[in-house]
Amino acid sequence: MMDSCSLLASAKINLYLEIIGDRPDGYHELVMVMQSIALADLVELKAIGMDAFRVRCSHPLVPTDSSNLAYRAAQLMADEFPEAFSRWGGAEITIDKRIPVAAGLAGGSTNAAAVLVGLDLMWNLGLTLPQLQELGAKLGSDVPFCIGGGTALATGRGEKISPLSNLDRSYLVLGKFRSLQVSTPWAYKTFRQEFGHQYVSDAAGLEERRQRVHSGPMVSAILHHDDRQIGQRLYNDLERVVLPAYPQVAQLREVFRSAGGLGGMMSGSGPSVFALAESELEATKIRDAARSAIPDPDLDLWITQFTTTGIQVVSNK
Repeated sequence: MMDSCSLLASAKINLYLEIIGDRPDGYHELVMVMQSIALADLVELKAIGMDAFRVRCSHPLVPTDSSNLAYRAAQLMADEFPEAFSRWGGAEITIDKRIPVAAGLAGGSTNAAAVLVGLDLMWNLGLTLPQLQELGAKLGSDVPFCIGGGTALATGRGEKISPLSNLDRSYLVLGKFRSLQVSTPWAYKTFRQEFGHQYVSDAAGLEERRQRVHSGPMVSAILHHDDRQIGQRLYNDLERVVLPAYPQVAQLREVFRSAGGLGGMMSGSGPSVFALAESELEATKIRDAARSAIPDPDLDLWITQFTTTGIQVVSNK
């Protein structure tokens, strides 16, 4: 039994997000290409010798009660493995928040993924990646991807993961207005209202659309590690509803795209926007151009890279 475990929990961006139809469970049928990035939270788990979990986080927007996805991940592990929980007890979960909150970067999901991986190690359960991802799917659509990370095609509501050729070291600039939040349920609901008449509904049609993306230009560009083509093939259906409703997001996307680089897009349901760059120097130029064009102190900007890992164990004792 380990007393503690520290893990880096990577954020993710979408390089491709297509909404293809409705699902019987009320979610949308999606085809996405997901990518882990080096911007990461540090999640520390420490055994406390009692049958309870506690969450600590200094970020004012992160709840520390049972509504936190990391707490729910711990509770799920306790429910699924009662003998291990009874034997080893709970843990204090400390989240050092470096990923911006409510940003469309899967910050909550990757924290939950880190807790699943951490408790698997601390309780010596020996779970496989597919087993961890199956547990993760019970918590949220992004959690299974966050566990494995890298570059992957995600289908279903986002929980069915097919790894792709890993992209590594590509640079990107991320931008988010600190006080701006976009509701993911609102974005999908609005998309359904405006574009639901275009949805594919039959099983054969859904499968055909999934296969079309799998053999399409974006996946081909990834397989060939063609950064320029990846930049040109960026696609996100949710931009069609978020950009008209949030002019700041649209402005930032336009600034990023006109500042050079390989391409820019909103990630997930926003409001984060990213621009791909050929080098750290080019990323710095794009960041500086954005800062100059939008001198708003509410705008946070980061330079980071693609990474091949989702959850990375830093130390365990």
